Amino acid sequence: MSHADNPDILRRLRRAEGHLSTVVRMVVEGRDGMVIAQQMQAVIKALEKAKQMLIIDHIDHHLGEVTGPLPPEVQQKIAEFREITKYL
Repeated sequence: MSHADNPDILRRLRRAEGHLSTVVRMVVEGRDGMVIAQQMQAVIKALEKAKQMLIIDHIDHHLGEVTGPLPPEVQQKIAEFREITKYL
């Protein structure tokens, strides 16, 4: 499966899209700035998580294409790379 049609990534992006629509509506309605900022934070977090998932999926997809099955010690190193992506 390509990361372009990964259902988890698409779900995260749709969540961010829904949060952003809410932000736009709140601004149009003149809602309180604190509430809008909170909703904007939800958009940012949803996008950050989608980005992380996309990068991990991209690494897994293309590494598997190039190398084929990997020995356990290499798989462990890749797992470490995956873990560090949470800091992106």
